[in-house]
Amino acid sequence: MINLKTDEEVEIMRESCRLAAEVLLMIDPYVKPGVTTGKLNDICHDFILSHGAIPSPLNYRGFPKSICSSVNDEICHGIPSDRKLRNGDIVNLDITTYFKEFHGDTSRTFYVGSPRAKTGKLVETCREALQRGIDAIRLGGKTGDIGHAIQKFVEPRGYSVVREFCGHGIGKNFHEEPQILHFGNPGDGVKIQKGMVFTIEPMINLGGPDLRILPDQWTAVTQDGSFSAQFEHTIHITDNGPDILTRLNGQTQF
Repeated sequence: MINLKTDEEVEIMRESCRLAAEVLLMIDPYVKPGVTTGKLNDICHDFILSHGAIPSPLNYRGFPKSICSSVNDEICHGIPSDRKLRNGDIVNLDITTYFKEFHGDTSRTFYVGSPRAKTGKLVETCREALQRGIDAIRLGGKTGDIGHAIQKFVEPRGYSVVREFCGHGIGKNFHEEPQILHFGNPGDGVKIQKGMVFTIEPMINLGGPDLRILPDQWTAVTQDGSFSAQFEHTIHITDNGPDILTRLNGQTQF
């Protein structure tokens, strides 16, 4: 069942999504060599609480921290720890806030210090892939159009798309229908309707698409040890097309 959102619900979601986006903006200067992912978690945790919200990941199905921090070959769901970031690393910070009974979800891959040439191209390809997916949204189209647009952009450039994780509906529940695959065929999936709110969050690997889950039962890493990047927005479907709830006013890039 897909929960279509009313205009009133969307405006509340807009507040939650704006806060999630502000967390990513706030944490940017702290992402530098020598900082631990645990410290980044604590800074985000305190910021979210100070704005009257709750970090959605904390205790969600047993997840022990307030954000996900996925470094280098970690695809997603990395658990913040005492690991220190190093120059040349990349780290995805996945932020979800729960505010006035609604969730807002966004993530971004950050450079730590000076980016390496190969990983810089990977990150920028992933950033553009997210935008290609958003641009493929058409009222009355299908969710498969989104995945197809991402896949056909990424794979000819020599990268791979992770299959095991996908975007998702969001609202009062952290995860709802529909699932938004980041690969596939145009015309597949469910019809895109006004009032839908869902995330698009492609995970793009420098090597192959295969993954494994670490013993912590959360962290997904690339099977071949290659770097992985991810970007994510929460999208509201309107009569006039996609409304990016997690893009702050005035931003033209992510």
